[in-house]
Amino acid sequence: MKRTTPLRAAVAALLLTVGLGAAHSGVASAAPLPEPAPAASASAGLLDAMRRDLGLTAAEAEDRLNAEKAAVEVEKAARQRTGAAYGGSWFDPATGRLVVAVTDRAKEADVRALGADTRLVRHSAAALDRAKARLDTLHAPAGVAGWHVDPRTNSIVVDVVRSERQTPGVRAFVARARTGGPVTVAETARAPRTYAAGTVGGDPYYTGNVRCSIGFSVYGGFVTAGHCGQAGAAVRGWDGSAMGTFQGSSFPGDDYAYVSIHSGWWTVPVVLGWGTIPDQLVRGSSEAPVGASICRSGSTTHWRCGAVLAKNETVNYSQGAVYQMTKTSVCAEGGDSGGSFLSGDQAQGVTSGGWGNCSSGGETWFQPVNEILARYGLRLHTA
Repeated sequence: MKRTTPLRAAVAALLLTVGLGAAHSGVASAAPLPEPAPAASASAGLLDAMRRDLGLTAAEAEDRLNAEKAAVEVEKAARQRTGAAYGGSWFDPATGRLVVAVTDRAKEADVRALGADTRLVRHSAAALDRAKARLDTLHAPAGVAGWHVDPRTNSIVVDVVRSERQTPGVRAFVARARTGGPVTVAETARAPRTYAAGTVGGDPYYTGNVRCSIGFSVYGGFVTAGHCGQAGAAVRGWDGSAMGTFQGSSFPGDDYAYVSIHSGWWTVPVVLGWGTIPDQLVRGSSEAPVGASICRSGSTTHWRCGAVLAKNETVNYSQGAVYQMTKTSVCAEGGDSGGSFLSGDQAQGVTSGGWGNCSSGGETWFQPVNEILARYGLRLHTA
């Protein structure tokens, strides 16, 4: 960044030193997970944020972070072991273990040998993804908030706004969705919206009269939300000086963008903790499973935590549908758009939108970061 403050100086010093089907059976337990390799203790600030937002003690939060890190590796191996029988997976906070759904009973022993629990289901993840892809071709009314593949119910969950559930448009959409695959209907309090905001100051970036938040540093710039600006738009930094230019942007359909930065600004593999926790180093972008804890940094509500609720969700904004999003229980507000989602020290995505606020609660979606990196051929700046 361009400015010099105690916070930025500390960061620089740190870097220099460093429906139609349902499940057949319940979860089958396996032997306990092997002890993970010793990990560096999470910062007191991060543990405090997880205590505040997830209701955990410091010891419980640290244990969960270690278990989630192990679950990421187990999930990768389980996909390979199960092949076409893979039905999805999720992290169970109650047991601290990954649950893997399979369509073939013969695969259960292979999965349990990895240290995961299993659930026998009817539909494979690939079949559910195909059904969701067909649903993505439909036009959804405003009363439909979105839809996603849910491995826990082995179905496509269609989220509808509670007050709109019985309207003709919503009922017709759900009925048509059910002709293409297993569908479960869930209710949400309100429809999602994006989290851009007018210029109000803070530590953001600006384009026109819109304030958004930086996502993650990449070599040459940063990634953020697509609804914050179009390709070619000029970007100003926190102090109003020229910072960079949107080189690519996609919204709706996607919600991601790449901003290149000008001379005088630089990138660092850091996500701001805003004084709530120490600034966090970014060490990679391994994807966390459904059920894992996750935290977000943004220029309005700063550092907030929650859990991953769903992946590959289609979100029906008023501007149009956005695909392959991840839903979380983390709150956010206007101006947080584009900001960072982290699981431990792994980049997850950039804030897109949601409903609610950080006083009464809500849900927020993010655009997965690995898709953005692949789309623009970018390399994440890591510590």
